[in-house]
Amino acid sequence: MPLFGKKDVSKKTKKDAEKSQSIEDKYDVKDLLGTGAFSEVRLAVSKERPNEMYAVKIIDKKALKGKEDSLDNEIKVLRRFSKSVKRSDHSGTDDKNEGQWLTHPNIVQLLETFEDKSKVYLIMELVTGGELFDRIVQKGSYTEKDAAHLIRQVLGAVDYMHEQGVVHRDLKPENLLYYSTDDDSKIMISDFGLSKIEDSGVMATACGTPGYVAPEVLAQKPYGKAVDVWSIGVISYILLCGYPPFYDENDANLFAQILKGEFEFDSPYWDDISDSAKNFIRQLMCVDADKRYTCREALAHPWISGNAASSKNIHGTVSAQLKKNFAKSRWKQAYHATTVVRQMKKMALNSGAGISQDARMDNQDYLVNGMTESNRL
Repeated sequence: MPLFGKKDVSKKTKKDAEKSQSIEDKYDVKDLLGTGAFSEVRLAVSKERPNEMYAVKIIDKKALKGKEDSLDNEIKVLRRFSKSVKRSDHSGTDDKNEGQWLTHPNIVQLLETFEDKSKVYLIMELVTGGELFDRIVQKGSYTEKDAAHLIRQVLGAVDYMHEQGVVHRDLKPENLLYYSTDDDSKIMISDFGLSKIEDSGVMATACGTPGYVAPEVLAQKPYGKAVDVWSIGVISYILLCGYPPFYDENDANLFAQILKGEFEFDSPYWDDISDSAKNFIRQLMCVDADKRYTCREALAHPWISGNAASSKNIHGTVSAQLKKNFAKSRWKQAYHATTVVRQMKKMALNSGAGISQDARMDNQDYLVNGMTESNRL
């Protein structure tokens, strides 16, 4: 039975209602961090531990009507990677297989869920380090080795997902966030709204984000884990030159390029990029899904696991192209960052104590899992 959406909360017994705990019992819900088509994300502060902050994704049931299965699926996937999630979920449904749930350090965790008559609340890890491309632009130096280190983390997390039978289906730079503002912060994979558990049926639905979607999806063929590998190949390409391998103002032309796997390593942007990096990308962006590398094979490639990645500084070229090709309005992000910083300062003053290391951040851009809905086919 689905946990949310189709379940009629009005049918709960009086005893269940007495046991049920509301989000207000445990958290102070504060500033707005972002909005999506069916949800908004707000800052949540623990009442028991006021130094601990989280992101709460608030889904409007009325707006989601007819798409309840999508929410059920997102929660099911997130639970699979969240060891500390409260299995009772304050909805009267206990998960008796708690020991089977796993987690990964590079996957944003769901910590707890709540539900009332009109909304569903997902308490998520607060991810404060900002988007992948923003950090690269801010760096003073950036090399192939840096790119390889980033992709190694993504491959490791996606390989773990694939082992558990989960396909993300919407991997793209916006869904790769830095955990904190520390220079050595890890990368986190977020936004599991389109993820699918393989054993839940054959995947043939056209979904994803134009430019990152695999050719077999566009060809309307049954597909599997290989679609994530293709997307990682596209991200790897962008990380090394600052522009996408496929681009056209017309979607039909864009999809025709992807279906044929037509991309180039253009001069002068790729002149200083190693042959190993180019070979790595070709293996991931192989049109034939059966011949495409798996995550495990990609992790063993010399560009990832060996010393084949170049140490030459490519920051100037890559950052210039990123700013040119991925420019966007930034005032909203700056506002969201300010709200979190202001709240943290208040907490520090009120408690007379320092803020925990995991909660530290400065005025850099702030993004959180679920902030925006994906551009989907």
